[in-house]
Amino acid sequence: MIVLLGVAVVVIGFALRFNPLLVVMVAGIVSALLGGISPLHILDAFGSGFASSRSVTLAFIVVPVIGLLEHYGLRQHAKRLIAQAAGMTAGRLLLLYLAIRQVTIAFGLNIGGAAQMVRPVIYPMAEGAVMRAHGHTPDRVTETVKAHAAAADTIGAFFGEDCFVAIGSILLITGYVNASYHTKLDPLQLAIWAVPTAIAAFLIHGFRLLRLDGRLARMMKEHAA
Repeated sequence: MIVLLGVAVVVIGFALRFNPLLVVMVAGIVSALLGGISPLHILDAFGSGFASSRSVTLAFIVVPVIGLLEHYGLRQHAKRLIAQAAGMTAGRLLLLYLAIRQVTIAFGLNIGGAAQMVRPVIYPMAEGAVMRAHGHTPDRVTETVKAHAAAADTIGAFFGEDCFVAIGSILLITGYVNASYHTKLDPLQLAIWAVPTAIAAFLIHGFRLLRLDGRLARMMKEHAA
């Protein structure tokens, strides 16, 4: 029972609003010491846990790198770049990104993401295209462009990744079905059946993106009226 004092450490730590990571770490150390585990083994357990989940911590490395690039003008360069591309509108740009995002992730290449591409590159370029066509944009138009930029990334990733046989969701489905129903479902079968769905998603959302430019123009007229 005394080992459960680690739970009390968690309750007290959260009640006093200490750092959650520090509280959980101290609770783990307290429970381990009360359970008779030596400090050397505790340190070994922390090291093994960090090494086995280091892929999760990569996200914490990407965020400061993106912040540093934005500090040195990545968003401004993206806007200037789109200003030099004649004929490129926000809808066409997002349609192109949707196609690239969906095709690359279908082959196992994850080149996008809200933090890595949408916020620092895709959204500023789409916003720059709208400003080039209409000048200063009100908040309503800005939020609409943000939403469509995020949607293009999410839809492309969601429907494209199922076409790749080694993605986690495909392996999870096949593993669960084979273990539960004693069948032999091949990941390649699921990937092939995901292709028509991915094509339909691209056509439907691509049509919405092609209509985006007209919708933004109407919103700008309503704002000016």
